[in-house]
Formats: sequence, C-alpha cells, structure tokens
Amino acid sequence: MERAKGERLLLMASPLQGHITPLLNLAEILFSRGFSITIVHTLFNSPDPSSYPHFDFHAIADGISHAEASTLDGLHLSDLINVRCKDPLEEYLAAVLSQSKERVPCFIADASLLFIQPVCHHFKLPRLVLRTGGASSFLAFASFPLLRQKGYLPIQESRLEEPVLDLPPFKVKDLPKIPSQDPEAFYELVCRFVESCRASSGVIWNTFEELESSVLTKLRQDLSVPMYPIGPFHKHFLTSSSTSFTSLLAPDKSCMSWLDTQEHRSVVYVSFGSVSTISKVEFLEIAWGLANSKQPFLWVVRPGLIRGSEWLEPLPSGFLENLGGRGYIVKWAPQEQVLSHPAVGVFWTHNGWNSTLESICEGVPMICTPCFADQKVNAKYASDVWKVGVDLQNKLERGEVEETIKKLMVGDEVNEIRENALNLKEKASVCLKQGGSSYSSLDSLVSDMLSLECSTSKAH
Repeated sequence: MERAKGERLLLMASPLQGHITPLLNLAEILFSRGFSITIVHTLFNSPDPSSYPHFDFHAIADGISHAEASTLDGLHLSDLINVRCKDPLEEYLAAVLSQSKERVPCFIADASLLFIQPVCHHFKLPRLVLRTGGASSFLAFASFPLLRQKGYLPIQESRLEEPVLDLPPFKVKDLPKIPSQDPEAFYELVCRFVESCRASSGVIWNTFEELESSVLTKLRQDLSVPMYPIGPFHKHFLTSSSTSFTSLLAPDKSCMSWLDTQEHRSVVYVSFGSVSTISKVEFLEIAWGLANSKQPFLWVVRPGLIRGSEWLEPLPSGFLENLGGRGYIVKWAPQEQVLSHPAVGVFWTHNGWNSTLESICEGVPMICTPCFADQKVNAKYASDVWKVGVDLQNKLERGEVEETIKKLMVGDEVNEIRENALNLKEKASVCLKQGGSSYSSLDSLVSDMLSLECSTSKAH
C-alpha cells in the first residue's frame, strides 16, 4: 500500500449536501493514505472546520446572498458559483502554490465546478474530478447530444413511456430532468460538465466495479481518461462517526431508541433527501398510505419538504397519536445508522446517489420515488437492473402507497428482492478488502497522484 509523505491535496465540493458528504468522505480516505488535506469551500453552505481538526480549510468568497440562495434553483445557483468563484480561487492558488512547503500534486474538484478547469490550466496544476453520482447517470448525461439528435430531448410528455432505443434500459421518463424554466441551460451545463471531465487528469467515482461494471467499461472508452471507482466512500472506515459532521442538518438521534423497540425488518424508513419537495396533497397521501399499511414507519419530514408549510401543519389533528406509537417523525435522521439498524425492512427514497448507495451497502430493499436529475436513472437501475427495489413514480395515492409497502414487506416478490439486496451488500463489502476492486483502484489513484507531482513542481 503506497502512502504519501509531504504531499498536500486541495479538494473542493459543490456546496450542496449530496456533494459535500462524499467529498469529505473522500478527503478522509486520502488522509488515511498519508496526504495532508485542504478543503476549499464557498461561504454558502460551508462545512464546519471544528469537525475536522486534521484538515485545513480555506473559504473563498462566492457573493451569494441569502435572498439568492433561497430563491434561485440549483441550475442558476451553479451558474453563479461558476462565475463568482473563479477569481478568488485564482488568487488563493497563486498564494498557496508559491508558499506551500508541501508539494501539491493535484486539485480534486466536484464535476459541477466548471470554473476550476481554466484556473488549474493556468497554473499547470493537474485536476482530478470527483463525480458524486453514479456511473450510470453520467452515461445518460454523456449521451445528451445523441439523445437530442434522435429527438428524445427535450422530453415530451406524450413520449414518456417510449423506450430509448439508443440507451437501454431507459424509457423517456427515466432520462435526467430538472425543474427549471430554462431546459436549454440545463442541457448546456450537462454538456459542459461532461467535457470538463473529459479534459481532466482522471475521474474519481463513488461507486464500485461490481455494481456498474458494464457502464464503467463504456465510459473508460468514451472519456479516455483514467477512472478510479473507489466507492462506497462511507464504508472505507469501520464506523460512521463522521456522518453527522458532514450533514448541514442536525440529525435527531432519538429515532434510534424508537427503532430499538421495533421488530426485525418491520419498519419502513422514509426520506426524500435534503433538496426535494412535495405538495401538501402528496404529503397527506403519503401519510395515509403509511398509516393504512399497518407497518411501523420512521419518516424524515425536513423543514421545507412540504411546499407552503413550515413542518407538520397539514397532518390531521391526532394523526400520530392515533397510530399508537407505530409512526415516528423527525426533521432529519442519522441515515447510515438508521439503514444499518436490524428493525429497518424497507427504505422509501428519492434515489439520490448517496441514499441509493447507502441502501445497497446495508442490503435494504427500496421503494423508488425519484424527483429530478440523476435520481430517475438511479431508480431505474435499482428497480429494473439490480432488482433491489420497486418503482413508485406514478401519482402518489394512498392506496398505491399502501399496496407498494405491503408488496415489499410481505408480498411474493420480497424474498427475491431481499436476496438481490443482500448479494449487492456482500459485493460492496468485498470490494473494499485487500485485493478487492475498490481497494486496488484506490492504490492506483494514490500511485498516480504521486506521479503527478513532477509536472506540478516543474510548473512552480
């Protein structure tokens, strides 16, 4: 196992929960291999340095006001970051590369931070890309020009059930899409971030070979840059004690005591992540579907989840009390701990990549309700390719919710789905052990980063 000595890595995440968590996990992995770590971050959604005393942190000004952060969609927020952070980063790199007593072999940046490419090019500093989503969704993004040429994009409501012949196993409804008034801007951003990855010195993936082997093989051919699938990041360490530190929301750990009182594999855990939103009508249909299923449930209702409500105001009076302790609602949960708890039998998820991967690592079957972007791709793979979950993408209606929960808890399909989930859990564990695919890929990453130091040192 090769280790770094006197080497400092600079890492920067996109300032969203689903991007910050894997970057900090990656930083921990590389720190364990001997690298010194500096986390470069925006002031918006900045991580807490006190949680990582072994890292250095440097904030760069992004100029994002509270009003902008609360009103702009993710697409336009990303545009602002890419415009406003370029000059501050350039100033910081000029200082750190001239003053650092340690060698800086490369800059590791989130794939969506497009401004870092020209800055690194200016300093002749190699840039590695961290892709926080799966390889399967990246392949869908990389196919956007072809999909537009073939008429699948922009997505038309009348064609949602039509198979995408050039990109199996997808139907049109499974293609990545975001809620925006400017679909052309989304298309252009996707094309730019794919080209940015192609122009990098390599791509680091929070996935593992056995999960997305055929897609990784195709991407190696298409991108023609080194690829390092070293995931699942969060399973590189025996404990998940850092989970709460990477969260922008404080988890309510009281739910763990409640889980301790529940029967084995009896609980439906429901969480739609840190960004997704639902209507009041959908919220009530979910609530009654959960109640009517007669299964215990732990439900994460994040403040802001329900459009137009602060928190639980839409719930009928006495709803939880009438369940006799069968339901437990929190604002945020320690998800890795919840999914590893023996009482959890099903995870109802929005299929963000972190959630999907965490569920796979614990062998927990999924109910899939994707909202936007790569979530639709992840849900398709979970339900139709890996066969570790079932799809619930139609209109959220209490009867369908109840039926889907029962199907995964007591139905005829449940044994096969659980067996598939446990098989993937085993593969996720084996890949991290010595000789495993992710272990070997991490060795290659460390070795290749150390070989980059020469070109960097020549530049300075």
